[in-house]
Amino acid sequence: MKVAVATEGNMVAQHFGHCGVYTIAEIEDGRVITKALIDAPPHEPGVLPAFLGGKGVDCVIAGGMGGRAQGLFDEKGIIVITGASGLIDQVLEDFVNDRLMTGSNICDH
Repeated sequence: MKVAVATEGNMVAQHFGHCGVYTIAEIEDGRVITKALIDAPPHEPGVLPAFLGGKGVDCVIAGGMGGRAQGLFDEKGIIVITGASGLIDQVLEDFVNDRLMTGSNICDH
């Protein structure tokens, strides 16, 4: 499984579509086996689901994401988790161990 986390510094970015970098983590046998940063393409509606799907991403994590974007990811079969916050490494560890706590989607437009 590959997970893309909206990234700002070493923290989860609060708006998935407006961050400049994504952390792509490959998860296997209940642990993160690789982690890399990739630059985001220019922000335009509908670009990110195709871009990340083309990189084999199965799940995206962010603080917030608009409903239209969530629908586009859903159409690609990519799981969306919003309301995440904190350090990227901790969020990934919590996700892998099925204990990721999320709050409300801060971007529900």
